[in-house]
Amino acid sequence: MRVALFLTCVNDTLYPDTGRAVVKLLTRLGVEVDFPMAQTCCGQAHYNTGYRHEAEPLARHFSDVFGEYDAIVTPSGSCGAMVRELYPRMGERARAEGRGDTLAATLAPVVPKTYELTEFLVDVLEVTDVGAYYPHRVTYHPTCHGLRGLGLGDRPRRLLQAVRGLELAELPGAEECCGFGGTFALKNSDVSAAMGADKVRNAESTGAEVLCAADNSCLMHIGGTMARLRTGMRPVHIAEILASTEEEPAV
Repeated sequence: MRVALFLTCVNDTLYPDTGRAVVKLLTRLGVEVDFPMAQTCCGQAHYNTGYRHEAEPLARHFSDVFGEYDAIVTPSGSCGAMVRELYPRMGERARAEGRGDTLAATLAPVVPKTYELTEFLVDVLEVTDVGAYYPHRVTYHPTCHGLRGLGLGDRPRRLLQAVRGLELAELPGAEECCGFGGTFALKNSDVSAAMGADKVRNAESTGAEVLCAADNSCLMHIGGTMARLRTGMRPVHIAEILASTEEEPAV
């Protein structure tokens, strides 16, 4: 199996340790991971802000870069959902506009083989115990794109429950949005901040040291709120927890 890491813009720019954690984890599980250097933005920011036509060249480039791989793994539910959910819609809209089937045909090969990390672990590799060790009390936030877009269900929780030393605390109101929503946080900043504060207060009530999620964009928003409220908690991507071992522990 030829597996490519689709790191995403946010992770490449702000959270490269998440990408390193994915490679470390998958390598430990016997997967050879390639990082195509030509990868760029998948077009999600453009599409979600209403610039669908401007997103199309980015989607075509994504397909060109990743099309030959057997699996494309990303540590981001939102970017994974962009490829899986919205690339087909882009093709359908182009067809409806009388531009033929070219875009749909170009994007079709990458759609079924793009996986969010926890999906790939549970559904493709068929593992839940990845040999991780993380001696901390953790609460898990299911992000909107992962929960409602990709339907990740209990996959992340099953992986966390198998981590040695980890105490998993139930998050009240877990399925409520954290308030990020990409440009929503800019256009509706007061609402976004209030939703973030609610999420952080719920996380605090669990007594956890760490709030974990599968998408760093949401963790960025939640982490900023934690810092402003001086909670003492910290946000950690699930990949970094799963990559942690007794020999090479994550902090």
